[in-house]
Amino acid sequence: MPNAIWKGSISFGLVTIPVSLFSAEDAEARLSFRLLDERDLAPVRNRRVNSKTGKDVPWEHIVKGYEIEEGHWIVLTEDDFRAANVEATQTIDVLAAVCAEDIDSKYFDKPYYLEPTKAGRKAYALLREALREAGRVAVCRIVIRTREHLAALVPDEDALVLEIIRFPYELRGTQDLDLPSADLGAAGVTDAELAMAKQLLASIEKPFAAEEYRDTYRDDLLALIENKAGGGEVAVPAPPAEEAEGEVVDIMELLKRSLEEASGKQA
Repeated sequence: MPNAIWKGSISFGLVTIPVSLFSAEDAEARLSFRLLDERDLAPVRNRRVNSKTGKDVPWEHIVKGYEIEEGHWIVLTEDDFRAANVEATQTIDVLAAVCAEDIDSKYFDKPYYLEPTKAGRKAYALLREALREAGRVAVCRIVIRTREHLAALVPDEDALVLEIIRFPYELRGTQDLDLPSADLGAAGVTDAELAMAKQLLASIEKPFAAEEYRDTYRDDLLALIENKAGGGEVAVPAPPAEEAEGEVVDIMELLKRSLEEASGKQA
């Protein structure tokens, strides 16, 4: 059983639901690699070094600072972080109920599971089913490790999932990117090509089922590691072919072939 990273309660109107917060990510499932010295394969350690003296800095002398201008720092203590929001409590404050579709996907950051205490099971089930039947998610505010987050409470089977939501300032805009406009004519897209693309999408449409998908790169990497451990040879992939500058692509022909292949797989 994983350890709870936060304990508190959901504040839903006058209803208080005691809960514990658990990460929904399985960090142990990720492949982990260490940096080694190729001469003797000894692990290489990260060092905390003073940029002026070049000497190691012990943890007890490490502080956090914010650079207000080049070379000028404001040092903050843990008390400063706590004092920045004196109202920060061990509470998930429900602020609003919204349609999940109203939250742009790029705002979602990281999922957590919420588990109720025995005393909070009834209220937990009540909130979960009320959100599910209303087709809503609850926008809320939570402080984790002195950092305030915006989040959404999302019903997911028997669980309430707390999805951390990025604040707008945490996302870059697209104004500096050279993107094609909504004027498809200016981009050279024809009505026939658009109709064919929509037909191709319709041919591969199906409900999303996460269990159908695998991390094939991870699987291949694990197989390669096992092969190397057994003394096997590792094939070196050929470099990718460079696309010719200004090459003309017949999109309509590619769409037709894609549609044929998709229809063949369905059959």
